[in-house]
Amino acid sequence: MTGVLTFLGRNTLGFLRYVSGLYDLSAKAAYWTFVAPFKGRSLKWGNAVHQMVLAGVDSIPIVSAISFFIGIVLGLQGAYQLAKFGATYFVTALVSVSVTRELGPLMTAIIIAGRSGSAFAAELGTMKVSEEIDALEAMGLDSVRYLVVPKYLAMLVMMPCLTLIADLSGILGGAAFEMVQLDKTFTMVLVATRDALAMHDITTGLIKSMVFGLIITKIGCFEGFSVQGGAEGVGKATTSSVVNSIFLIIFADVVFTAIFYFTG
Repeated sequence: MTGVLTFLGRNTLGFLRYVSGLYDLSAKAAYWTFVAPFKGRSLKWGNAVHQMVLAGVDSIPIVSAISFFIGIVLGLQGAYQLAKFGATYFVTALVSVSVTRELGPLMTAIIIAGRSGSAFAAELGTMKVSEEIDALEAMGLDSVRYLVVPKYLAMLVMMPCLTLIADLSGILGGAAFEMVQLDKTFTMVLVATRDALAMHDITTGLIKSMVFGLIITKIGCFEGFSVQGGAEGVGKATTSSVVNSIFLIIFADVVFTAIFYFTG
């Protein structure tokens, strides 16, 4: 019994410390992003643009390809079921709504968590063990302002852009399946997509994508700042950043989906 209580207590305290650290990092990043510029402390847009290229532009091929294949899979599965009722016309609606509201932002976030979130943790973790972050602080430079805020800005801008690309690729994947297998023309698919989609469907996915981007940045940077133990610690932080980011992304997805469901 004592061992069980010790285990629960240790993990509860660890969880509370983790949440407290995330809150502190989030508060500092929000201050340097939204408050400090109005007090004469400019944003590092050059670094932010560099991060946009690394996290956003370079991710376009993999995001597009995976979303395209997901669109094809959705079309296949939807047609398999809807064909029993002679309702294959609604395959387009199934693909377009599913991709824009759910799979587009979710799959984009998971890809970016594995690609960029882990890179954030590895970069900051390496700087931590090599004492570069301590050197920045010793020079009077705020590490959050110089290292986190550019990533913060980059993800806020690029996640909605990547999500739109994922939405388009997924819909095109479904359209390709329908044109090949269901003998539909591209015009027919476009008309059905226009009839099925509402602006609310698209904005729902974009709002989710911004929240997912913040989660990825916060978890990746926090894990990097928390590294201990040299190269082994960097590896553990990189793994933790991906696992924790994906868990929180899916949790946030459930919360926002429920909110949009009951308020929409």
